[in-house]
Amino acid sequence: MKLYYAPGACSLSPHITLCEADLPYELVKVDIQQKTIEKEGDFFKVNSYGYVPALELDNGELLIEGAAIVQYIADQVPGKKLAPIAGSIERYRLQEWLSFISTELHKGLGVLFNPALPDNARDFFKENFANRLNVLVSKLGDKSYLMGDDFTVVDAYLYTVLSWCPHVDFDLSPWPLLQAYQDRISTRDAVQKALGEEGLL
Repeated sequence: MKLYYAPGACSLSPHITLCEADLPYELVKVDIQQKTIEKEGDFFKVNSYGYVPALELDNGELLIEGAAIVQYIADQVPGKKLAPIAGSIERYRLQEWLSFISTELHKGLGVLFNPALPDNARDFFKENFANRLNVLVSKLGDKSYLMGDDFTVVDAYLYTVLSWCPHVDFDLSPWPLLQAYQDRISTRDAVQKALGEEGLL
């Protein structure tokens, strides 16, 4: 498999998942501002949407949405328990989390990377993000991971999104539970491997 990624972007989530799955993969670095691929040129020729992640499968097919990619990877190694079995209620809970992180957290925080965003809009998005974190903390409670005792793909995704907070001047200290969660995830071997491969350590 070949993962098209940009360092620290949302593609970090499937990168971590690949490391957790212990599957062979090739990394292809993408300049998401210029929409170019390292040594290969136009990224739009790979993904017409122009964003990462994109996962090229061994048969040449391409998956381009993070939530689909991480579930595909998880399903290749069911024994790793990176996602509950397809069709189970637990799998739908996992998809609930992936949707929540994607629509309520990823999009809500990601917009703050735009330098042209007016201050009043920036304040609005930060307040909305904070409200979502309050819900998240109530759901996480005293669990080690979002789905309970086992690390799953939703943890890779949440870790990735929360890692953006320092880069957009969002203070996570009012949520010590989430800070502890981030610290716990960051010590995983797979996370350290992915961070190292992306030059983020």
